[in-house]
Amino acid sequence: MSQPGFFTVHPRRLSEIALKTRSALREGGSDDVVIETAGPIEAAPLGAISFIDNPKYVKHVETTQASAVFCSPKYADKLPAKVQVLVNDQPYKAYATALEMLYPSAAVPQPVTGETGVSAKAHICEGVLLEDNVIVEAGAVIGKGAAIGRGSRILANAVIGENVQIGRGCTIGINASVTHAFIGDHVIIHPGVRIGQDGFGFAMGPGGHQKIAQIGRVLIQDRVEIGANSTIDRGSNRDTVIGEGTKIDNLVQIGHNVVIGRHCVIVGLAGVAGSATLGDYVVVAGQTGVVGHIKVGDGTQIGGGSGVNMNLAPGSKVIGYPAQPVRDWVKMNMMLKDMVENSKAGGKGSE
Repeated sequence: MSQPGFFTVHPRRLSEIALKTRSALREGGSDDVVIETAGPIEAAPLGAISFIDNPKYVKHVETTQASAVFCSPKYADKLPAKVQVLVNDQPYKAYATALEMLYPSAAVPQPVTGETGVSAKAHICEGVLLEDNVIVEAGAVIGKGAAIGRGSRILANAVIGENVQIGRGCTIGINASVTHAFIGDHVIIHPGVRIGQDGFGFAMGPGGHQKIAQIGRVLIQDRVEIGANSTIDRGSNRDTVIGEGTKIDNLVQIGHNVVIGRHCVIVGLAGVAGSATLGDYVVVAGQTGVVGHIKVGDGTQIGGGSGVNMNLAPGSKVIGYPAQPVRDWVKMNMMLKDMVENSKAGGKGSE
């Protein structure tokens, strides 16, 4: 459910939502309904739009109070006649689009002060280029020679380092810092993110550990999103790269020289060690560790809590520590369970 006071709702007619989401209205339905909010199918009130794409929630279709529901074709006839049904092969994605139409300000971090333009309390160094419609909030610092693209927003207390380039339509969140980096267009960097700091590099030996200067950069391509308090180290002798459209959750560590492909998903508390390479469309689930200097192929899916210590072929599906094919992991755990149960049964029999 929406929270009054946090986000301003923009009511929409169902006809607008259907057009924007490319959804088909169930035969006999009315697209003249006004949608004023959104919520889960079991709790959405009258005037809300919801969705169903999981059989676990079918039990709620008869009792839902939602005015409209996105669903795939197989559920279209299960919803009561009072509900306007929008049929879409990807109901959750359609719902996400509708949600953004209703609550456009909820899609990206918003300015804290509500100021437009550059705050008198921001610190802008010499030689900074600010394109049109840039917002720089109080307490923000922009270093010498940096460039901020049109429509980007630097929120309160964020720090942009010397010569950093931020693309157009970006949001740099509260207390985030970006140094030694080039950022593409429409990138969202959430509060507390750290980009471009030293990588963890030391020449280790019996006489102590000598720090290695990190002379690379961080390159973040278009439409990347980086969650709160995640860290991306700059390269040691080449660049750390985050590919177009990749989404990184909160509390993720990306080491120096890492190359992450396009449209990857990295979930919270995961870590990717230095010089590892992830292909396109890789999914790294939460609390997973990827060791350095390995390659993970395109389309690989890594289950939560895994430890990846070797190269993975494209399309791999692995889990466990060390990570192994999902089928092997399931078989191994079933065997271990049987062994434990047999051991317990044997112990009882010997008493």
